Amino acid sequence: MRNSPDQYDKLSKAFHWITAGIVVTAFVLGPGDFGRIVDGGVDPATRNDIVWHESLGIAVFVLTFLRLIWAAIRPGAPRHQMSVWMFGLSRLAHFALWALLLLLPISALLALGSESHPLTLLGGIRINLFPFIGNSYFSNLADWGEIHKLLGDVIIWLTGIHALAAIYHHIRLKDKVLVSMLP
Repeated sequence: MRNSPDQYDKLSKAFHWITAGIVVTAFVLGPGDFGRIVDGGVDPATRNDIVWHESLGIAVFVLTFLRLIWAAIRPGAPRHQMSVWMFGLSRLAHFALWALLLLLPISALLALGSESHPLTLLGGIRINLFPFIGNSYFSNLADWGEIHKLLGDVIIWLTGIHALAAIYHHIRLKDKVLVSMLP
């Protein structure tokens, strides 16, 4: 399925770019004052930004799960020559991005469940209560809404650094790191 040894396969590229687009869109649509809005009596289902943000968050979680399965069974990823420190930083950044792609939706569900807020999705889907979260040990460990905001900021910063590193590889090092993930 891979085009050449220095290219990712088409499905890996599609997963990468679709996920990136969804993450950025969800970040832009994310209402920073979500808790105040809902606590003020506004039904989140009446706010398109909230419905889209939550729907995109679920999409990120599902896509990440599918990406993990594909990464385990896909043809081998390209191996680019780079220094040991650069390879180490690359692995660390990729691990952090994967972790954030999983932790962001989990922290959102923990925030909703611990604050008794509904999950509102496109198509009128609504889950009002998460008793397994609200009654769990984890619900009172932290302000999950604040953690979700922090993780959202971190993934955007890390995504920017990831993009800049790929551009650096392309312009300065003139290797095929960036090209390997382009369509």
